[in-house]
Amino acid sequence: MDEEPLEQWAERRARRRPVRGERRLAPLGDRAEQGAHVDPDAPRAIQEWDGHQWTPAGVAENLSAATGEIGPDAHARAERVALPESRKLPPRPEPWRPTEVFRRPGTPPS
Repeated sequence: MDEEPLEQWAERRARRRPVRGERRLAPLGDRAEQGAHVDPDAPRAIQEWDGHQWTPAGVAENLSAATGEIGPDAHARAERVALPESRKLPPRPEPWRPTEVFRRPGTPPS
């Protein structure tokens, strides 16, 4: 297995980490783990990155109001995070074939 040098790993990690002052949304309610697009009328918490953790910065009454409050942070973060490299597709799997030959009762073997 090829090992990545520590400097390259640290640089890649630093690109993925949020910038101090960056904001994000978190749905409030019983199911906070659901996606942001689910139940757009539910209230949202606005969190801000202080360099070590996400801290509460405010509350908005719904998704559209919260999106206006955080500004372009979400799009800037999405552009910073690189997609994994994929140079080729995985090999096509072989078609499934049964391991035993099944015949109807009373038919002669071929």
